[in-house]
Amino acid sequence: MAKTSSKASAGSTGAPPINIGIGEKDRAAIAQGLSRLLADTYTLYLTTHNFHWNVTGPMFNTLHAMFMTQYTELWAAVDPIAERIRSLGHPAPGSYAQFSKLASVPDVPTTPPKALEMVRILVKGHEAVARTARELFPVADKADDQPTADLLTQRLTVHEQTAWMLRSLLEE
Repeated sequence: MAKTSSKASAGSTGAPPINIGIGEKDRAAIAQGLSRLLADTYTLYLTTHNFHWNVTGPMFNTLHAMFMTQYTELWAAVDPIAERIRSLGHPAPGSYAQFSKLASVPDVPTTPPKALEMVRILVKGHEAVARTARELFPVADKADDQPTADLLTQRLTVHEQTAWMLRSLLEE
């Protein structure tokens, strides 16, 4: 039987240390930024899904369908963000308590607003998520973390385009 090292017997899983070409300090900073992005994305997902359920008025059909498309896209986005955090060797946040501390996107109003106010809230939410992604970009770029930079570019494209489309509904 092979002798285990003192590190292994001290609680290590026996997995080798992470060596992907990004140092621990940079991986921690990127994971923290991605955790904020995950919290913002999940909070915006919940808001958008809530508005899908509660929208009323003459634009019901249009907004109900649009919100479903948007919350479905947001739902599909949370897994790649969380998995990138895990790839960097850090746990992904996943509780409402963690998300409420990390998110810059405010929680959904307790009383459903009117349809156009929902649209305004979502514009602000998508712009906030875009800002969160953009703030992390220089950190990922400095660390030469192309997978995170690629993920951020994709998220920026979605959030900026969605904010533009929603904002277009508010023009008279």
